[in-house]
Amino acid sequence: MEALEARGGVAPAREILGQGVTRAALARAARDGLVVRVRHGVYALGRTSPAVVAAAAHGGAVACVTALALWGVWVLADPGLHVWLGDKGRAHAHPGCRCTDHHGAGRAAFGVVPIADALVQAARCLSREAFFAAYESAWRLGLIGAADRITIRSALPSRLRRVLDIARGDAESGLESLLRLRLADRGIRLDCQVPVIGVGGVDFVLAGRIILEVDGRENHDGPSMRHKDLVRDAAAAAAGYEKLRFDYALVVYSWPLVEAAILRRLGR
Repeated sequence: MEALEARGGVAPAREILGQGVTRAALARAARDGLVVRVRHGVYALGRTSPAVVAAAAHGGAVACVTALALWGVWVLADPGLHVWLGDKGRAHAHPGCRCTDHHGAGRAAFGVVPIADALVQAARCLSREAFFAAYESAWRLGLIGAADRITIRSALPSRLRRVLDIARGDAESGLESLLRLRLADRGIRLDCQVPVIGVGGVDFVLAGRIILEVDGRENHDGPSMRHKDLVRDAAAAAAGYEKLRFDYALVVYSWPLVEAAILRRLGR
């Protein structure tokens, strides 16, 4: 168990045996439920992340958008299981396998790929918007520093390098990232994270007088939060601002309606 712990919770049997563990002890630990046999020659601790165990069963490490989700990065949809297999690794059949394979330089390993590598991989799998939102989320969480951002940028195609020119490290949700990118594509500039007297910090101010706010499901559910939002809206109106508020479903599934509302209000 200590040998597995030192290797992130999952490892080939040859590495465990190389630490002085006997085959009999390994078999006994598996029989007693202290460790789990993932597949032939691979073992894991029972408390190891199910995604890491499933990736090991497939033959590699959790990668791409699945790794981003494990890191706590905002992702637009259920990522499924993406697995990095290295340059010469092969996939192994396992129950319920619907894995997406990733290959690249290096020898296949287990665990979770580094965050910068996961973002580069995600740039190939995700839409431009979804990648942009994940990138800003990782930046805000402090998971990528200046050196990481340079490395990531250099690995991206030019169409994505251009979109990173407007990326920020203070977007509080992926919804904010989506809205700002989509309006930037229309040539509309937003002031971001603006303090408004009597209201507090707001997500965006447009044209100096229109407040735009986007409500993530995790932060605005429940009667008490709804009341707080209404108080902020009333305070904004009293201060002379107009306000538009959109939730997750509107931004993700009904964007034409959101865009039309913003453009009409802006035109007025």
